[in-house]
Amino acid sequence: MTEPPPNTSDLPSRIGRAMLFGAWIAGLALLVMFFDDWLERQHNPNPNPIATQAAGNVQELVLRRNRAGHYVATGAINGEPVRFLVDTGATNVALPLSLARRLGLRLGPGGTSLTANGEVRTWSTRLERVDLGGLVAHGVRASVLPNMPGEDVLLGMSYLKHLELIQRGDTLTLRQQRIGG
Repeated sequence: MTEPPPNTSDLPSRIGRAMLFGAWIAGLALLVMFFDDWLERQHNPNPNPIATQAAGNVQELVLRRNRAGHYVATGAINGEPVRFLVDTGATNVALPLSLARRLGLRLGPGGTSLTANGEVRTWSTRLERVDLGGLVAHGVRASVLPNMPGEDVLLGMSYLKHLELIQRGDTLTLRQQRIGG
């Protein structure tokens, strides 16, 4: 059996159904955006860290620990945004090969490094500028690991050695003595 052609009295119900469908789609999109942001904040509770001026001409940055117990924060290498994972057990700043290529870093001879996953072949490089919330270091030694997953950068001691680190409860305070002024 065939349906009769639509008449003008059917138009409001079709528009209403289309609007309801559109509202469901918009609602689902908003939920996805909300939970994506929520999950990112669970992994990185320090998306925009900013150092403050403390007493004695000292810059200070306080990081909050994430749910896994790590200190993760957004910063920059050579002006490009990256996500750092503070790693006091790493001798150098360490980054994956894919990120090093995206940043256009020059790779020099490296060698092998002993990591938690065993020995790994690496390349060496120097980072012109490493910035974490305004705590800036220049000419930082870094290791590039070809099999390092993801895009996170391990913020090792080649950067952290210039800072005072104070851990209390769920926070890590990084202090840098300002030179001059």
